Amino acid sequence: MILAELSQDIQDAVAATREKVAKLHAELPANNLVVWTAGNVSERVPGADLFVIKPSGVRYDELSADVMVVCTLDGEKIVDGTPDHLSPSSDTAAHAYVYRHMPEVGGVVHTHSTYATAFAAVHKPIPCVLTMMGDEFGGEVPVGPFAIIGDDSIGRGIVETLKESRSPAVLMANHGPFTIGRDSVAAVKAAVMVEEVARTVAAAQALGDVVPIAEEHIDALYDRYQNVYGQKQ
Repeated sequence: MILAELSQDIQDAVAATREKVAKLHAELPANNLVVWTAGNVSERVPGADLFVIKPSGVRYDELSADVMVVCTLDGEKIVDGTPDHLSPSSDTAAHAYVYRHMPEVGGVVHTHSTYATAFAAVHKPIPCVLTMMGDEFGGEVPVGPFAIIGDDSIGRGIVETLKESRSPAVLMANHGPFTIGRDSVAAVKAAVMVEEVARTVAAAQALGDVVPIAEEHIDALYDRYQNVYGQKQ
């Protein structure tokens, strides 16, 4: 597939998505969620079976819209105007699997943020002991299975774990958090929030036994935050 041969509407949508995804990557180091070149943000291109993702191994201060890589939902880079040697993120297969199997998802983020990854290292979910967690995650943040990077094994683990959960975040065992959202902004927000609650819960556990919130209160918190809180457009 050649980007320049697609309709002008799709080319315009790709350009806008590249700009958005490039800018959002700055939020990861700004919120201390990544180091060096680790981590990535992607977003589905509206109106096309394509998504935009960070190139592999490129430092955050070198990212711009024109180096964002465009891929099919099978995770294959198209002829998108970037140099042939510029390959997509090593997590591209995972992102692609999520987009293929969760059509409601428009954005995916992966980080190795310290506290969330610590929970992943010990294969423990983050328990829902904060009202913020009820609001944002609708319960605990679950742990997904161990999977090797390179094929869609991670993507399968993300989808299988989150299909039975209200959480937009999953802690992939021995790896780190992946988050999803209706778009890349929502997925980045979830990545910021999962690290925030992981840090707070870890501190609380160091003080003593944490106290879970009752399920009916979690349901009420989640409903209010998702359906009442904030400004309606």
